[in-house]
Amino acid sequence: MTTKGSALNILLLSDTHGHLDDRIVAHAAEADEIWHAGDVGSLEVVDRLMALGKPVRGVFGNIDDAVLRRVWPHDQRFTAGGLRFWITHIAGPAGRLPSAIKAELQANPVDVLICGHSHLLRVGRDPLGVLCMNPGACGHHGFHKVRTMLRFSLRGGLLEDLAVIELGPRGGRRD
Repeated sequence: MTTKGSALNILLLSDTHGHLDDRIVAHAAEADEIWHAGDVGSLEVVDRLMALGKPVRGVFGNIDDAVLRRVWPHDQRFTAGGLRFWITHIAGPAGRLPSAIKAELQANPVDVLICGHSHLLRVGRDPLGVLCMNPGACGHHGFHKVRTMLRFSLRGGLLEDLAVIELGPRGGRRD
């Protein structure tokens, strides 16, 4: 929780597919909260993140099994740092959101829509006004070339200090 004027520092990751190396954990240890946009891959990933003693929010993805689907929901909606967030695994990029996602945003607006699934790092503002964020993928499974995550701060209703964290090539395990 932040005090007046202090920032809430978030680490946003997705598509771990069961992989959580020491560099991801080191970045998570520096954050105030850890958010995961699905395709976790194993309960061990959740347990290791939670062992850091910080709030961990997440959703299950299309590859996640019944155990993970009991631990995390399909969608999470919440307010943090004065902004309304919606995390879901599959949503699409700004400007190309599926009609069902657009309809939901129009019925229940948020400031920031977070998704994963595509393994492609993308941040952009949709014509509906919502900021769309996809941190890419930080696991080794998939077609992405570079493993990525996002880091940002929330302060006074603003999302600030957005930074991309590159973890190296997808195939290059350096745990």
